[in-house]
Amino acid sequence: MEKPLTINIPEGFSRWNVLDHLRTEEDMQLYLEACMEEDEGDGRLINAALGDIARARGMTQLARDTGLAREGLYKALSADGNPEFSTILKVTRALGLKLTFSPVT
Repeated sequence: MEKPLTINIPEGFSRWNVLDHLRTEEDMQLYLEACMEEDEGDGRLINAALGDIARARGMTQLARDTGLAREGLYKALSADGNPEFSTILKVTRALGLKLTFSPVT
């Protein structure tokens, strides 16, 4: 079994946490758009971004709004998650977002 990686953070610095920067609806929208542009095509970055936004808004409330289990949402919306498309639709709607498609330029 591998030992967990330990990182020593120099004094005066703190670990960066995206949740500290997802304060407004615009922050969340821009973050998701950037992650969609940077995703390599496997959806991992998009899943992780939706998970970050869900945690910033409150995963318990999102579970209520979607009718999905909170633990299942954490798993599905992780970088390694593989949610069904119906889960993505429920989550985006509950977050007040909508998916749109446009031609690749």
